[in-house]
Amino acid sequence: MPPPITTGAVIYVIDVPRLTEFYSAVAGLSVTSSAPDHAILESGPFQLVIHAVPASVAASIEIASPPIRREDTPIKLIFLVPSISVAREVAHAHGGQLNPAEREWSFQIYRVCDGHDPEGNVIQLREIAR
Repeated sequence: MPPPITTGAVIYVIDVPRLTEFYSAVAGLSVTSSAPDHAILESGPFQLVIHAVPASVAASIEIASPPIRREDTPIKLIFLVPSISVAREVAHAHGGQLNPAEREWSFQIYRVCDGHDPEGNVIQLREIAR
């Protein structure tokens, strides 16, 4: 029996399949359920729900190419990854972007790097400092 979900987040997006693929590939989350309007991704006791914004709202949102980072939000999702340098390449291949290596920093026991997903939502990736 899997552990109960104790923490999680919901992110509202325009393109559910694209963002599902991004978070699965970059953050290593497993897709446990999906439908046209949402997907559920999990890792241990953490659950990320990717949910489509209503069509009436989506019509008023424009995602630039490349996406413009949405830094005016008070929320930043954090994911632990085995390697920020590998995740940087994977993020780029899936439409997102991480800051360059020279903009990484140390925090507690982690090496840390900010970036964004394919719709500009800000994320932070951490790896255990070696």
